[in-house]
Amino acid sequence: MKQGIDVTLFATADSITAGKLRYSVPAGYAENPALDPKVEECLHISQVMEAAHEFDIIHNHFDFLPLTYSRLINTPMLTTIHGFSSPKIIPVYKKYNGTCAYVSISDADRSPELDYTATVYNGIDTSLFDIVEQPDDYLLYFGRMHPEKGAHFAIEVARQTKRRLIMAGLVQDVRYFETEVAPHIDGRQIQYVGNVGPEERNRLLGNAAALLHLIAFDEPFGLSVAEAMLCGTPVIAIDKGSMPELVIHGKTGFLVSDTEGAIQALDGIPNLSRRDCADWARSMFSQERMVARYLQVYQRILSA
Repeated sequence: MKQGIDVTLFATADSITAGKLRYSVPAGYAENPALDPKVEECLHISQVMEAAHEFDIIHNHFDFLPLTYSRLINTPMLTTIHGFSSPKIIPVYKKYNGTCAYVSISDADRSPELDYTATVYNGIDTSLFDIVEQPDDYLLYFGRMHPEKGAHFAIEVARQTKRRLIMAGLVQDVRYFETEVAPHIDGRQIQYVGNVGPEERNRLLGNAAALLHLIAFDEPFGLSVAEAMLCGTPVIAIDKGSMPELVIHGKTGFLVSDTEGAIQALDGIPNLSRRDCADWARSMFSQERMVARYLQVYQRILSA
């Protein structure tokens, strides 16, 4: 909108946008058990497709289902693939590989079976984050409580180094949380503060000595990693998925292979420049950069 583009957003009625809003449902079906997800998905997608002739381009963030309409309309469709929920959905992307354009959110999160127009990193409103030059001494885990996000690895690092660890994030896997995380929470060395809002998020990220992002899966992007660096906080991350694209080893954090590597990396944290962390994140993961990259992609598609 700020770049002068006429934008119509197809989303739920309670969405907030500076553009024109169209909707087929008052709120998300996950928030209302009376709604049938498949029915609402059908109504949502059909609303877009029946109005396709009104637009120069459709930018799809709704995964693979809208692709099945793409050959029934004349408007070009760009799909941002926000990770693959399962390898089983790739055949749909393959079917429309020659007629639709695909964008990945990292180079790491690409299927070798598909063609891509570009990689566009997620954009963050950098004005919401302030660099903290003099942080506290605690380590931070910031993410959902799920085995693949590595909260138990962060606890192991904290216990072995006798460092204070603050943990924040929603409990996605209750059994995992109750067995692998909760027994170690003592309110002193290991603290869990729940799922936090923007203000508390910024305070936690900015005042941490380092963010521990010890994932056990190939993460497509890692928003908390970029947000931590925006605050000047270096990141110690497992060298998987998109992490080498987000973290500059030895400059904005360290890429390690296991908890032992994370423990050793802590010794190098005081030698890193928090200003370098913030400058890097602002140059790569801002909303402005994301918008500029997408406008380039739109032009490429429309001029083809």
